[in-house]
Amino acid sequence: MDEARLSVVLVTDEYATIDDVIAAFDAQTVREAVEIVIVIPSAAAATVDETRLTNFAGFRIVQVDSIMPMPPARAAGVRACTAPVIFIGETHSYPHPDFAQVIIEAHEGPWDVVVPGLDNANPSGSRSWASFLLDYGYWLSGLPDSQVSSGPTWNASYKREVLLELDDILDHALSSGDELPMALRERKRKFYFASGAKLGHTNLEKRGWLDERFLSGLVVGANRGGRWSKRRRLFYFAASPLVPFVLLYRNRDSMRRLYGQGRLPAGSAAVIATSAIVRSFGEAVGYARGINEREMARMEEYELKKTSYVANVLRGDQLD
Repeated sequence: MDEARLSVVLVTDEYATIDDVIAAFDAQTVREAVEIVIVIPSAAAATVDETRLTNFAGFRIVQVDSIMPMPPARAAGVRACTAPVIFIGETHSYPHPDFAQVIIEAHEGPWDVVVPGLDNANPSGSRSWASFLLDYGYWLSGLPDSQVSSGPTWNASYKREVLLELDDILDHALSSGDELPMALRERKRKFYFASGAKLGHTNLEKRGWLDERFLSGLVVGANRGGRWSKRRRLFYFAASPLVPFVLLYRNRDSMRRLYGQGRLPAGSAAVIATSAIVRSFGEAVGYARGINEREMARMEEYELKKTSYVANVLRGDQLD
């Protein structure tokens, strides 16, 4: 087998949940350079179909007692990787066939973090677009390649040593929010947006949509609040009515591009604005009182099983 140049970390409850993601990585133009690292509960390890993993440079099955909460499970996967570049994937994100090659080549530059060009894998409805834009619109596929100030925690790739040097905080940093990007910026790490590394992301569109929008803000506010002083939390809570305007302003280039291409359904602007308000309300609640275990469990259920909430998903080269 060839030496792995890119490790892909996937946390799952059972193999069937990631079978389509594995198929998308199996279709990579450089799949022989890809290592698959699956983090799975020990009770479900027998569900892994190893015959689906033989075309890769290698694979590793990391067994844990539970994948909940997910950040420590992601960290366990990161520590098991052997390639010099690590991509932290999801159960509902699907790479275009050239994805791995573009990521590997981008990391030959001076970049510590390479963010792919994300696109909407279920683009038929305005609610799906609202979720996508507020979560990933800053890194929309088709925007110019450039050095950027930050990236998402997952659906991003990292030089292996960059993550491993964060060992003391890694179990918590691989969570929703900005702890990982901030820790990397403090260490003067460089972020790069590689639009050609196309990745389709699935988004809630009907069932659970409003709840997930609230929880997405709640998790961010709670994680930030856990690191911040009471005074700083109070300031951000008071400023929360301004957050929707900030979110919309940051997405102006992506929205302008999508409207120009005719890709946003009618009424999308109102739905995006509503989503921004709901997310911001959740963030304010997170600053005020944190998040409880039941709310966190709901959010992680959405993250793990998102495709089960969605009717039609475009995968791999269907994104063209």
